[in-house]
Amino acid sequence: MAATDAVRTDDPTRRAPAPLSADASVLRAFLDGPHAAARDEVRAALVEHVAVLDERVDLSRSELRRRVRDLVVEIGTSGRAAHGFPPAYGGGGDIGASIASFETLAYGDLSVLVKSGVQFGLFGGAVLQLGTRSHHERYLPDILTGRLLGCFAMTETGHGSNVQALGTTATYDPATDELVVRTPDDASRKDYIGNAAEDGELAVVFAQLEVGGEGHGVHAVLVPIRRAGEVLPGVRVEDCGAKLGLEGVDNGRLWFDDVRVPRANLLDRFASIDDDGRYRSDIENPNRRFFTMLGTLVQGRVSVGGGAIAASKVAQEIAVRYALRRRQFETGAGEEEQLLLDYGMHQRRLLPMLARTYALSCAQQEVARQLHDVFSHDTPEADDRARRALESRAAGTKALATWHASDAIQECREACGGAGYLSANRFAALKADTDVFTTFEGDNHVLLQLVAKGLLTDYSSEFEDLDQLGMVRFVTGLAVDTLVERTAAHQLLERIRDVLPGGRDAWDTEAGILDSDYQLAMLRFREEHQVAGVARRLKAGVGAGRPPGQVFSEVQDHVITAARSHVERLVLEAFVERVRAEPPSPSRDVLAALCDLHALSVIEADRGWFLEHGRLSAPRSKAITREVSVLLRRLRPVALELVEAFGIPPEVLGARELVGP
Repeated sequence: MAATDAVRTDDPTRRAPAPLSADASVLRAFLDGPHAAARDEVRAALVEHVAVLDERVDLSRSELRRRVRDLVVEIGTSGRAAHGFPPAYGGGGDIGASIASFETLAYGDLSVLVKSGVQFGLFGGAVLQLGTRSHHERYLPDILTGRLLGCFAMTETGHGSNVQALGTTATYDPATDELVVRTPDDASRKDYIGNAAEDGELAVVFAQLEVGGEGHGVHAVLVPIRRAGEVLPGVRVEDCGAKLGLEGVDNGRLWFDDVRVPRANLLDRFASIDDDGRYRSDIENPNRRFFTMLGTLVQGRVSVGGGAIAASKVAQEIAVRYALRRRQFETGAGEEEQLLLDYGMHQRRLLPMLARTYALSCAQQEVARQLHDVFSHDTPEADDRARRALESRAAGTKALATWHASDAIQECREACGGAGYLSANRFAALKADTDVFTTFEGDNHVLLQLVAKGLLTDYSSEFEDLDQLGMVRFVTGLAVDTLVERTAAHQLLERIRDVLPGGRDAWDTEAGILDSDYQLAMLRFREEHQVAGVARRLKAGVGAGRPPGQVFSEVQDHVITAARSHVERLVLEAFVERVRAEPPSPSRDVLAALCDLHALSVIEADRGWFLEHGRLSAPRSKAITREVSVLLRRLRPVALELVEAFGIPPEVLGARELVGP
């Protein structure tokens, strides 16, 4: 940060910081990142179709579904869905712009967001990433323009996140050169499938592939489910019915009764059945093949995380604007009642949340950048380590972003009192429609387990075949000694010896609490201490002769905690790096204060852990709380600019009773 950032905040001679001022357009450029044009394109379209926000209340479910379908098709015909697809099929070849466009769409109706994500992200993305040229040429032009609506049929009723154990089968019949797709039992029905209940014509069905009597694991097969609106023979469809939210999305269930499709319908980028009826794949290890296949679909997780952050911004702008209009209780006799945001507690409720939103926005931009880099150079020789790092980062960022959205929307609803409970003021839809984001693209706790796997194995090739619970096998790999050494906290102390006052012995007491290197060091210490602790617990349990599965289950809470601490550190790093890259200006000073507020709020929230582990004294803990209060008062005058920077069109923001005309 600035040169003054390292000043000791518990120093009584410290000068009062200068007042903050901000230019909302500068802050907006910071948040929009390199794809502002794509975002502005979506903003304009949201204004054009803003009526859907009111129509969702008045229309019946069937009418709302038709309205949402028409808007998704319009997105396709406009070309806005094609940013991330190859130019050869009508796309723009810019994955970063695709993510930015999707995120901004979350300012509007979230049924439109999710249905477009199903159509262009999941369905279209699966055809692109798992198929080959023949599939691309045949299907992508119609998918991208909305002429061919489809489904991503992965989830099953009885298998949830355990994709490797799916029950649906696709058996090769050499007599007819066809694949026979079958649902063997009710637990293997495809469930919660977007576009399935009414609109989908073609489904990407994930099934256990059997060739010549031998199983080859989960593969993806294109299966037609409707023609001219009529369900095809052998396919059974059931509507999932009313949901907590997203009523404009036609979620359904699918069963397949020996449905036959041509061999060419196998999406064969990673494995194929040759003309002689033999199974072939360049990836011999079936587990590695499975995870390589799923890894290509990581864009869905990146998109969901970004959409959640954007939806939370809608709630936060409404709450902040309301707090800048609503007065309650006078502070003295005969005085005007005080604005809500002038109360210290209201600042405590809203401003750290805003700081976290800015931090997560920076983390989201970083994971989107990595996604763009990895898939823009998508070749068999692409850096496997970079792919795995992306998968881990996308999983962790999605988890923190969607939890943040749920928490922020609820807090903002409460901050608007009874008025926030009215459907017209958007919170009802925001709460209902985003609640499922915490389990979209994987339950958040399962995703953090994936993050932990990466931390524990350091992406070692020895463990590349681990599934979500495969760390049980890791326990028996007898590699814990090296992990403890690799993650030992003394490595952190060696790294920070030259960058913080006090060196390796007193950095946590000598460095200023507004020094971003100190803040990062605190989060790094917590992360590495927790990862090492998990490794020691795993080793001790197995060394005592207890079943590995039992050992893993008993330390699972520590696994999740370590993973979350890792992602929290990545989020802060992304924020710090972005702020440091900004040219000096009053708005940069605002961003630096926001970054400090976020970092200190994270440390303050877990002060018990830092106190227990000797990295936070009681006086310094109190100093952090005092500094948070100082930062809240400093940021209060620029609260409006902080939410104006989101760039939510007033027509789309709505909630006129709360935010005013």
